[in-house]
Amino acid sequence: MRDYRRVADAVAADITAGRLRPGDRLPTQRAFARRHGIADSTAGRVYGELTRRGLVVGEVGRGTFVRAASPAAGPALAEPAPARIDLELNYPVVEGQSELLGTGLARLARPDVLAAALRPAGAAGTPAAREAVAATLARAGWSPDPAAVLFAGNGRQAIAGALAALVPAGARLGVEAFTYPVVKALAARLGIVPVPLACDAHGLRADALLAAHRDAPLSAVYLQPTLHNPLGVTMPDGRRAELAAALRESGLVAVEDAIWSFLHEDAPPPLAAYAPGHVILADSLSKRLAPGLTLGFAVAPPHLADRLTAALRSGAWTTTGFALEAATGWLTDGTAPAVAAAKRADAADRQRLAAEALAGFPLRTDPRAYFCWWDLPEPWRADTFVAAAARRGIAVTPAASFTVGPHRAPNAVRVGLASPPPAILRRALTTLAGLARTAPDDVAPE
Repeated sequence: MRDYRRVADAVAADITAGRLRPGDRLPTQRAFARRHGIADSTAGRVYGELTRRGLVVGEVGRGTFVRAASPAAGPALAEPAPARIDLELNYPVVEGQSELLGTGLARLARPDVLAAALRPAGAAGTPAAREAVAATLARAGWSPDPAAVLFAGNGRQAIAGALAALVPAGARLGVEAFTYPVVKALAARLGIVPVPLACDAHGLRADALLAAHRDAPLSAVYLQPTLHNPLGVTMPDGRRAELAAALRESGLVAVEDAIWSFLHEDAPPPLAAYAPGHVILADSLSKRLAPGLTLGFAVAPPHLADRLTAALRSGAWTTTGFALEAATGWLTDGTAPAVAAAKRADAADRQRLAAEALAGFPLRTDPRAYFCWWDLPEPWRADTFVAAAARRGIAVTPAASFTVGPHRAPNAVRVGLASPPPAILRRALTTLAGLARTAPDDVAPE
C-alpha cells in the first residue's frame, strides 16, 4: 500500500511546478484512486493532506480545486482580492454526510418512487412530507399540525412568502436591530420598510415591539428567537411568553426564523408554541442537511394558510417534487437526525477552536452556534478590518450588513465558522487575531 503522503507530495510538486494551476479541478477521489492504483480511502487521505497544507480547497457540490495564488502585494486598504477562506457564508458540511445522504437516495431508483418525484409539487407537498417535517420540528412538548406545513424552494423563499403574505408594499416590518441580511434584501425587493426594534441580552424586547406599533402601525415582525444570527442569543422562556402576549395584544403576526434552531436541542419551544395563531414558523434543510438541498417549509396558522400558499405560488417559490421526495426519505430513515447530531458536535468543536484562537478578544456567541460576533479592539473600524482581512485572503462580514436603519454600525464583524475545514479555519482565525493586535497603520502589505 502506497504511503498517502508520498502521493500528496507528488501532487504538491505538480502544483509548485505549475503543472496544476490555481483553479484547476482535481478528479474525484474515486477517479484519483483508480489513476494512481490506490484505495479510495487512501485517496481521501491524500486530498485531506493537500487540504491541510493549504494547496487545495473542497467546494460542496463542485469538487476539489487547486487554491488561488497568494495575493499580490499592495496596501491593506486596496480593493479586496477574491477570498480564499470564506468566513462570511456558513455552509456546514460534516465528514461522512455525503455517504449517508447517498445511501438514502437509493429508494429514488425505484420506478414508482421516481415517477412520483418527477411530478410537479405544490405548496402543500405530500402527506408523507408534511408528516416528516412535523415530526422533525417537534420539540419540548410542542408538535405542529402536519396539515399546517407548507413547502418552498428553500428557507429564504419560505421567509419571502411569509413576508409577502403579511406585509403590503410600503408597509412596515418590525425586525431586530441586528437582523439577517437576506431579510433586508427581501424587504427592499418587496417594497417593505424594515423598522429596527430594540433588543437586550435576552433578545427582542416586547415593550419595544408595542411602542413601535403604537408610533406607526407595523404589519408584521420578523425575528430569530433561537441562536440569533449574528449575536447567538437564544430567548429564554419568559421572553418568549412576553412576546407572545405582545403579539396577541397588538394583533400582529411574527415570522419566526428557526433555521439554526436544530443546533440547540435544549432551547425552549418555538415562539409558535406560545402564540400559535400569531406566528408563521420558517425553516429549511440547507443547514440541517446540505447547502445544495433547497427545501424550505413554513408552519402557518389555519387562517393564514391560503394567503401564504398564494404568496408562494405567485412568487414561484414552491419546491420541486424531487427535492420533496428525497428530503422525505432522509427525514424518516434516520439520515437527517444523524447528520444534525454530527453538525452539533462539529459546531461545538469549531467554537472551541475559535475561543482558543481569539482568546482575549470580546466575542458574543453561543457554544452551539456556527458563528460569532466580534467587537473589534480600538482603533480598528469594521470596514478597515474587513479590507485588511481580505488582503490576507479571508472574508468576514462587517456589522453594517446586519444593521437596520440610519444608526451607525458598531465596529464589529461576524465570523462564520462553518465553511472551511478545521485546519484552515484555525489558520484563518489565528491570522485575524494577529491582525487585530496591530494598529491599522501598522498593517504591512503582503
